[in-house]
Amino acid sequence: MIARSLLDKGNNKRLKAAIAKAKRGDDVTLAFIGGSITHGAGAEPLHTACYAYLTYTAFKERFGKDGGDHIHFIKAGLGGTPSELGMIRYDRDVRRDGAVQPDIVIVEFAVNDADDETNGVCYESLVLKALAADNGPAVVLLFSVFENDWNLQDRLSLAGKHYGLPMVSIKDAVTEQFYQSREEGHVISKKQFFSDIYHPTNAGHRIMADCLSWLFYETDRHAPNEEDIVLTKPPVYGKDFVHIQLLDRSNYQEIASFSEGGFNASDSELQYAEMDDHPTGTPQFPYNWMHTPASGSESFIMTIHSKSLLLIYKNSGSDDFGNAEIWVDGKLARVAESHAVEWTRCHAFILYRESESSEHTVEIRMAAGHEGKRFTILGFGFI
Repeated sequence: MIARSLLDKGNNKRLKAAIAKAKRGDDVTLAFIGGSITHGAGAEPLHTACYAYLTYTAFKERFGKDGGDHIHFIKAGLGGTPSELGMIRYDRDVRRDGAVQPDIVIVEFAVNDADDETNGVCYESLVLKALAADNGPAVVLLFSVFENDWNLQDRLSLAGKHYGLPMVSIKDAVTEQFYQSREEGHVISKKQFFSDIYHPTNAGHRIMADCLSWLFYETDRHAPNEEDIVLTKPPVYGKDFVHIQLLDRSNYQEIASFSEGGFNASDSELQYAEMDDHPTGTPQFPYNWMHTPASGSESFIMTIHSKSLLLIYKNSGSDDFGNAEIWVDGKLARVAESHAVEWTRCHAFILYRESESSEHTVEIRMAAGHEGKRFTILGFGFI
């Protein structure tokens, strides 16, 4: 079952280099970015029973030297979010604003990207952003699966094949055996693997970690590829967002001109995620702008020179939150609905995407009938 998960060994040059570093006792960092499964949903306790932490400890035990203290762990999973938000979070949550250069990056968005408005461009941009780092990290594509046997690996694996990346499919490992007898190869039932229709149990997380460990084992025992992967070839879907950056209240003065208007409060009731091996959650996008009933009706106005811009805002289950209109250069671009999902979540969508950079004015104002509601601008992604 575990062996079936190895969808493609890919070009192993970078992954073997990371394993060799670990064996020598050099510092090696494993980083994981994805949705709620990477966050650890379904695992108890979440921070140490999730597949990411189990994979890290297995790697440390197999390849680490003298206890493996030189093997480091970064986990940047965020529930309910796709690669469209992952590509904006990457520099902050994985690279820690340049302080960290991961050697191995596992990307897990195979069950989160169904509503990707670019149909793969965001995912490929994220993968290329990780691959293009100066230290030449290995990028592994991980395809998790839902209880109904669904994921997006048929679409996303095309990018992996195009660049020669190692790929691990949990779908390929477990779905066939769900329907087999023990004599035919049945190992684990859906009830044992899934804690709900989306997330693995502890046993499911353990299997996911074993599948990634199998890739590491197979890579270690094979000869290295002589040539590195080629990143200059034309993309499969697109690479428009490789250089995307986060703009929020902590750095906006260096990037754009602002009038906060009625969006002058800060929201502290945010989506939380247990990052790395931390047992407590970290608030996501704390440097935000919030409109409140007491803030007045003045619009939030930003002028920025860019060719692409994404809005990140807060979804909420609270009736206190309402909708906002997003105007770009005097034209209504989108209406951001706070109740697109009825729970506290970070959400992103594209406001514009152009071939050349130019000056744009973005105005955000509460929608008619929602002036007495709250709305939180978490930040922007810009190029």
